[in-house]
Amino acid sequence: MGSATELYRSQIGGPSVINYSYTDFPWKLVLRDVRYFFVYSWALPWILWPAFTYGSGELDELYPTLPNLFCVAIHGLLIVLQLAFLLVLPVAIIFPLWMVLGAVTAFMLVNWLLCTLLNGPNGTMHSDEKYAKALPQHAHEQWVFINGVAVGKHWLKNNLNRLAITFKRPVLGIHNRTWGIIFDIVECLIQRNFSYATSDVRIAYKIVKNALYDPAKSKVVLILHSQGGIEGGLVLDWLLQEIPQDLLSKLEIYTFGCAANHFNNPHRHAVSQKLTRENPSVALGTVVTETSSVISSDGNSPVDARRDLGVRIPASPSLPREHSSTLSSSTRTSTLAHDRAIAHIEHYAHSTDFVSIWGVLHFATNRTGSPLIPRFLGRLFVRSTGLGGHQMNQHYLDGMFPLRRDPVTGELVGVDEEGNEFMDEVVRLGVEGDAMDNIREAFDITYAGTQGFGSGEVSTPVEVHGVVTDGGKKLSRRREVKVRDLSRLWSYRNGMSPQGSPQLLATEGSVRGLSASQMG
Repeated sequence: MGSATELYRSQIGGPSVINYSYTDFPWKLVLRDVRYFFVYSWALPWILWPAFTYGSGELDELYPTLPNLFCVAIHGLLIVLQLAFLLVLPVAIIFPLWMVLGAVTAFMLVNWLLCTLLNGPNGTMHSDEKYAKALPQHAHEQWVFINGVAVGKHWLKNNLNRLAITFKRPVLGIHNRTWGIIFDIVECLIQRNFSYATSDVRIAYKIVKNALYDPAKSKVVLILHSQGGIEGGLVLDWLLQEIPQDLLSKLEIYTFGCAANHFNNPHRHAVSQKLTRENPSVALGTVVTETSSVISSDGNSPVDARRDLGVRIPASPSLPREHSSTLSSSTRTSTLAHDRAIAHIEHYAHSTDFVSIWGVLHFATNRTGSPLIPRFLGRLFVRSTGLGGHQMNQHYLDGMFPLRRDPVTGELVGVDEEGNEFMDEVVRLGVEGDAMDNIREAFDITYAGTQGFGSGEVSTPVEVHGVVTDGGKKLSRRREVKVRDLSRLWSYRNGMSPQGSPQLLATEGSVRGLSASQMG
């Protein structure tokens, strides 16, 4: 059978309030984070390991080019200086106040100057056109990336170019600036426990919000790495508070080595959540169409809104046709099982990656041993080969989306679709104990609508971790499910698109889309 990847199906959500979550008292969360930092410190070396595999050549973070070596050298110097600063700071009370303030100011100035050499002046950046040109068939998409810890302008550019060549689409990068690895970790603690939005979070929110409101865009793909997962989670919290639901349906989120402590994605209706938990087969088989329209008498002021949720809901009386006009309308069809604000969220993690263990694996897989775990929505793929580090290009993308080269020129030309060990790994369900059984969606819900579902041999029945299912029934026929069968992000490789991609383009003032079940 070979190696296997653990799949943790998306949580369902519910009415319970869980103390160990981002809604708890911030200082209590900080103390817990510091504790588990040391508990999981055995995995710190895997942040850079393996260090000498270079599937993407000079695009890999540790490949021995002069710019990469310069970045490593500056970070090494910053680590030494910041450790010395933190060790000396507690004994500073024996010195006069003016001397302490002067020394702290001098240190912060030196730290800022060194980080400026890494960061550069720009808050955003684009992938180079030579790696992916803007093609007409992708004009309705906006791809956005937020980087992780310790990434300056050079590594961000390499991340963007690696993503561009992987998915054959231009990618916009929002620069999460580095202040040195140690200070970046402190910033992570502040961001995820105090819900503090730094300037790059605010920039990301503005960019993603504008893209969602853009009538020429039907899809916004947000890719997050490491600390970028914290920042993207904060952006998502804001979007859920403000953005209309039909616009939110454009958004898809994919994380790698996510450092966040929560990820929200509520069901849009209470009946969806209830059936997904209590009767998955009914939730999967029940299709709901929701149509909303805004009608105005003067072309400006909305006076009537109608909704259709499968059962007609009475609307307020309509104005005479000659005195009204439809400003906008949207239609969304989905199964109750897929009736969520964000249609697609996927997390990818290495079981030996310290940041993943301290982040997504700690909060999404009940590593605390508690019968209740924080809200962390989205399906999670955990690779357990023991070879996974934390670097975006060198470890995650090279390991999960390896590239092939032109045999003549040696240039990187796209994803190797055949020789991909990760995508060919057999999926097994992550085991958490009986207490977790009722908080995750059924496997049938996770599998439905993905790349192979309903297309012949790949449909059903399937075997996952020794269990054969077909709508909840045990059968004798067996077929192993691989990561490529479940990964939606895989279906974007080399410029491809998932089956049944949504078309939420403006047409005569209206925004209309395909069903969420068709989206996958």
